[in-house]
Amino acid sequence: LSSSFDLTQTHWLLAGDCAVSPAVTTIGSVTFYQYAVQVALQYEIDAREKPSDFSTGYVPLGATSPTEYPTYIYGTEVFQLNDALRQKAIAFAKTASLNDSSSAVAYRKLYASDSSYAPALSTPSIVACDTATSDNWWSGSILGAAFEATTKLFTNNGATYCTTQQEDNAVLEALVRGHRMKKVDFARVIGMRTASDFDRPPTSMSAADNLYNGQDAGYDPAVKNIYLAGV
Repeated sequence: LSSSFDLTQTHWLLAGDCAVSPAVTTIGSVTFYQYAVQVALQYEIDAREKPSDFSTGYVPLGATSPTEYPTYIYGTEVFQLNDALRQKAIAFAKTASLNDSSSAVAYRKLYASDSSYAPALSTPSIVACDTATSDNWWSGSILGAAFEATTKLFTNNGATYCTTQQEDNAVLEALVRGHRMKKVDFARVIGMRTASDFDRPPTSMSAADNLYNGQDAGYDPAVKNIYLAGV
């Protein structure tokens, strides 16, 4: 808000690492999102106490089941970025030579027995898909499926759930406020996340093992690829 700066022509590249769904792409990949969805901004019932016909204990605010659209809206649930700008950023990023590591290669192989996770076996690439924001860092197929459904529900099936992170809806809300005050052009915002770990385990591993032992599998190439793709 400082009058010392004119940021109305500034482009903003939000960049960081993330977890990624093995059903969409692999660790080391660089993703660009159009939608950022605050998936945990919901009611929550402990899964051990949820109704038997609920697939998850998360229920949209004002609703009475996980599949109902929320009736209470705070305004930070969904942000949609400029897709034309995103596509230009993707085209530039595809000229980068992405980094990889032996630990990432080894961890990918754990997903080989499940055909639905075939994308996890690929090498790092540039991917257009969307991101889920939550203060909770989760691991597991059940929560992954639940928040994938939330991402689709909150965007009227417009988003493709792919990555998870903890910051971007807060940053985007700050930029929207700047836009409303004519200090920022929100159409100039790009969201990029590089995959350091998987949001759910392979069939041979527990969710806890994936959380505790998988976080570092792709961290080094993910951090290096922030620069390689971003620059």
